[in-house]
Amino acid sequence: MSAQVDTACFNLDQHPCYSIGGSHQYARIHLPIAPRCNIQCNYCNRKYDCVNESRPGVTSRVLSPVQALAYLEEMMEKIPSIRVVGIAGPGDPFANPYETMETLRLVRNRYPDMMLCLASNGLHIGPHIDELVELQVSHVTITMNAVDPAVGGLVYAWARDEGKILKNADAAATLIERQLDAVKRLAAAGILVKVNSIVVPGVNDRHIPEIAKVVKGLGATVMNCIPLCPVQDTPYENLYEPDGIMMARVRLQCCEHVSQMSHCARCRADAVGLLGEDQSVEFAGTLESFTEMNTPIDKTRPYIAVATQEGMLVNLHLGEANNVIVYSHEPETDEYEIVDVRALPGTGGGDDRWKELANTLRDCRALLVSACGPRPKQIIEGFGLVIVEMEGLVEEGLEALFHDEEIPASLQRRFTSCGNGCSGGGNGCS
Repeated sequence: MSAQVDTACFNLDQHPCYSIGGSHQYARIHLPIAPRCNIQCNYCNRKYDCVNESRPGVTSRVLSPVQALAYLEEMMEKIPSIRVVGIAGPGDPFANPYETMETLRLVRNRYPDMMLCLASNGLHIGPHIDELVELQVSHVTITMNAVDPAVGGLVYAWARDEGKILKNADAAATLIERQLDAVKRLAAAGILVKVNSIVVPGVNDRHIPEIAKVVKGLGATVMNCIPLCPVQDTPYENLYEPDGIMMARVRLQCCEHVSQMSHCARCRADAVGLLGEDQSVEFAGTLESFTEMNTPIDKTRPYIAVATQEGMLVNLHLGEANNVIVYSHEPETDEYEIVDVRALPGTGGGDDRWKELANTLRDCRALLVSACGPRPKQIIEGFGLVIVEMEGLVEEGLEALFHDEEIPASLQRRFTSCGNGCSGGGNGCS
């Protein structure tokens, strides 16, 4: 039998989106760690971040995974009734897979009993479903606006898939195929699947009941029909918002196939608090304060990685290091042992190179390098791996960090420019 999510471990009545009663007592928090999206819907514009605007796709700030966990820890103190941690953008979680999966790992490790929730368009969730099950993510929302590519082509302007841009009906065909596969696999794994559908008058309002029929057959638990919210500078900005009669008709037709959610608050990507009493404006300053947080050294990570040419000195810029040596510390003998030599991602790939590097060294608390550009440092430290710039003997760096001490001032360095021969080409590490 394939791995399953054990929903019996959670009190599902405390998820405010799945329980009207629970929505009055228990809070949720969305961690805004996913800025990029892999599709363009004709109703969506993520450029605006007004704190007073409440709709999906907007947030006042974006956090790194480490910042998100620290922010969550503080909000758990302020709002003890938080029962659900969700990731809902402002883009799509799986257009930002490194950030999404690392944030889920950190939250699950810190709060073993917390319900974890995701909202995705489903295009790129497939490769991550096994780990979502492993992390016991109990709720996933897939936003589906069509099961017919001809209808979907009217809703989606484009989708980015494997480096290619697909447009309109071609984008919809690929997206729908992945969405249907995702709903089926998620439900089969015991995850509660909610399908969100945006009701666009004259475009898909007559088609949405067909979505309900199809997704119920694949195992979806509940459906949330959301009225279009016309947004400035989108192709649908001049369409009207569906009235109560249209929404009642759509929901009535859909409930013949699958249960309907009727208390949706169209939450922001940084929503926090009770569903009907959102406190994201109240805590916007708290959220902002964590964007400036420095990453502390995580002593639960057992190793330290070193960029070195010959194993004696810390003498490689990050951008020119193809491999790093990974060391452990034996407290009984106070000696340092080499446990691994790991290949680092090659040049190219932009920011994803550094996210992949951070993932490669997830069990390391620090990385010793002779220099590192500010952008790679910011990205890598956002995943909990502290960059330490120094020059000198490897053992001196290991001794200081494994004993919770500062690197001696005489060994410390600060990045000024790329070094000769750096594979970043002198334009910053890339």
